[in-house]
Amino acid sequence: MTPYSRHIDKTLAIKITEKPVVLDLFAGCGGLSLGFESAGFETIGYEMVAEAAETYNKNLKGRCFCEKLSPGFIYPQNKKIDIVIGGPPCQPFSVFGNQLGMKDVRDGFPIFIDAVKRIKPKVFMFENVRNLAFSHKDYLELILTELRNLGYIISYKVMNASRFGVPQNRERLIVVGHKSQFIFPKELQKSVTVGDALGDIMEMVTDEKMILTPRQDEYIAAYEKKSHCVRPRDLHPELPSRTVTCRNLAGATSDMLRVKLKDGRRKRISVREAARLQSFPDWFDFAGNESRQFYQIGNAVPPMLAHHIALAIKETYYKPCKSLSEIQSINEAECYSYDLFARVGT
Repeated sequence: MTPYSRHIDKTLAIKITEKPVVLDLFAGCGGLSLGFESAGFETIGYEMVAEAAETYNKNLKGRCFCEKLSPGFIYPQNKKIDIVIGGPPCQPFSVFGNQLGMKDVRDGFPIFIDAVKRIKPKVFMFENVRNLAFSHKDYLELILTELRNLGYIISYKVMNASRFGVPQNRERLIVVGHKSQFIFPKELQKSVTVGDALGDIMEMVTDEKMILTPRQDEYIAAYEKKSHCVRPRDLHPELPSRTVTCRNLAGATSDMLRVKLKDGRRKRISVREAARLQSFPDWFDFAGNESRQFYQIGNAVPPMLAHHIALAIKETYYKPCKSLSEIQSINEAECYSYDLFARVGT
């Protein structure tokens, strides 16, 4: 283990200490819920992919129900849900997708808004791709208007996971709805690097199939030349990783995440290496075959980023709510975190 892996194993240890219950919509394998459980909150999850729900239930205290959500869905009545979180499917807004936005049947925002409207949590939070605040900013404003009309103050910001203990440049839009005051967590002074995260395992080859063939090396070299890459897009030990996605984990593509070994060969990264780049602890066990495990990891919210957000939300939860008239009279400049164009890292 590296000092970093020991750190996340300890920091993300689950310890339920708070009374509020957190409902996690589109929970995936539980990256977001792990961040909240390690901050002290009990969670309940909903996820339609069976292997992801199984992973959640193997590792977390809360229970994840494998069900497909829709507007009007009846959530548990036996627990007082005070916080709603989630990552509505981002394919409709990703720069790698068709960018159909609200016209895409996978758009999960109607479900998320409906849940907030009917549950009336004290705080809610959702995350999505950075692109939602840019190419689809008109739709984002429609979403925020719906949520403001429910009586919430909205704070939002693009956060780079590399500034919050995750060894990866990963920008995500974070939106928090509250009725008091929310302060985003402060960035850490130093980023975690690939070497910090993988130093003890990045030279390990457990299966020769992980080694790239000469044909694959030639294909990648041609791709990098055509793309005018200044340096090879291998993982560099002294830097954070590129963004971890399903595409560059599971497939043998020209953009796959790979490590150059000391003997000159290159290998694609393992499930455990991918999990560490997403800041999952080594004790976190993934269900399903390798392809399904990569899919879960690539789609997850980095737990360390979620942990920092959860701690900030904990502070907000215990602040007294303002009346609706007070909320409506607050100057927008004091409520919003306009940091959408502040790029940290590349």
